[in-house]
Amino acid sequence: MKFRRSERLIDMTNYLLEHPGRLVPLTFFAERYSSAKSSISEDLAIIKETFEVRGIGSLNTVPGAAGGVRYMVSIKPEEAVAFIDELCGVMTSPNRLLPGGYLYLTDLLGNPETVNKIGRIIAAAYAKKKVDVIMTMATKGIPLAYAVANYLNVPVVIVRRDNKVTEGSTVSINYVSGSSKRIQTMVLSKRSLAETSNVLIIDDFMKAGGTVNGMVSLLEEFKATVAGIAVLVESDHVEERLVDEYISLIKLSEVDEKDKTIHVTRGNYFTKESF
Repeated sequence: MKFRRSERLIDMTNYLLEHPGRLVPLTFFAERYSSAKSSISEDLAIIKETFEVRGIGSLNTVPGAAGGVRYMVSIKPEEAVAFIDELCGVMTSPNRLLPGGYLYLTDLLGNPETVNKIGRIIAAAYAKKKVDVIMTMATKGIPLAYAVANYLNVPVVIVRRDNKVTEGSTVSINYVSGSSKRIQTMVLSKRSLAETSNVLIIDDFMKAGGTVNGMVSLLEEFKATVAGIAVLVESDHVEERLVDEYISLIKLSEVDEKDKTIHVTRGNYFTKESF
């Protein structure tokens, strides 16, 4: 079946967006559309320019017989700033304040449009880095983990606090909660993570960083490498931060439980990552 150029452009764009990070040979598209490689190259040049102008991402060309084209997600700084500022405004509502200085985030993390945008912003910071797996705890961070994984096209592994018979053999460690200073346990199935993997840790809220630090320790049992740590919200007022290298989208700077006031600002995303 012969495709018109407009049809090729639409289908190629859709394919690339659905397969981020995958190296796609030009021969794949040439055979898919029964077109010459020269025509495919011209089409990809149009898509590449549009992606870059619109801040959708970049198309990286790998030359040679084993080469091809790879789509990498990105986002314009002004778009990320506008969205994070919008989130900051939403999070200042007194109704979000929970005991202990936590924020109610369930409604935001249950909104596909919001979660996908957060995932894209985080994924853009790690698109050029080697990431094999996304890791998170079995809490509200799961939607964020899958959103980031979708843009990086990598699997997700979920750390749990107790054993599940469906997980098979597991590795467990004890760790100290950064905020409560209590000893807790986290468990990960042996089959879920290959040794020496490069792992991006995702969490929705970080106080002192005890849970994230526990996941870092758990990765050592798998001889895995921490490719990065990203959180949606970090609390600014903690006595001791157990994690140093991380990015955050939002910083919870001040909470007054008596007056029910919440002050949030942009996180360190724009200072840690360059565009």
